[in-house]
Amino acid sequence: MRVLIVEDDVPVAQGLKQGLQQQGYTVDIAGSAEEADRFVQSEAFDIALVDIGLPKADGLHFVRQLRSRGDALPTLILTARSDMDDTVRGLDAGADDYMTKPYRLPEVAARIRALIRRAHAVADACLRHDGVCLDTARHVATLHGEPLDLTNREWAILEMLLVASPTVVSKDKLVQRLAGWDKDITPNAIEVHVSRLRAKLASSLVVIRTVRGIGYRVDAAVE
Repeated sequence: MRVLIVEDDVPVAQGLKQGLQQQGYTVDIAGSAEEADRFVQSEAFDIALVDIGLPKADGLHFVRQLRSRGDALPTLILTARSDMDDTVRGLDAGADDYMTKPYRLPEVAARIRALIRRAHAVADACLRHDGVCLDTARHVATLHGEPLDLTNREWAILEMLLVASPTVVSKDKLVQRLAGWDKDITPNAIEVHVSRLRAKLASSLVVIRTVRGIGYRVDAAVE
């Protein structure tokens, strides 16, 4: 997998590059939005990590340029800004995810894996995992080729877990996702939905594991 880091702070960029290379990624660094744009128009990348506070044109300008020409390259915004307005602006510009500094490398790597998997799932239209298929284009779920009846909440939970697999998804993240249907959703309600999902997936190899005090995870696919 090839990663483009768009960051003008050389020590930060080099530190991130070294950490990702140790995890097996091929990494390039662009020090400006202009350089990053030249990179993506001449080379193929799996994801871009973009700092907002770049010289001249900022990181959001780069993301907008990508989206304006139909480039769906997954982008993860990395910034020192924690203001909610900045988060909204970043996502509205077309970024896929957002992290504030200081960040930990394991979380950055987990976000990268999740975004790349999500991009591949969209491209394939079907998110597959050990006999389960979530057809994201038609919003149809199947288990071993047979219809799998999921509620919207169950679908959302299962989708998050499969995209993140094998990393853990916290209960807080699941609550945030389901809040679109029910603003009063609670961690206890998440447990109920997960219990029902487990029952529906009992004949599959997809096992939703509880990580005590944190949330849930699904093991990596074995097929």
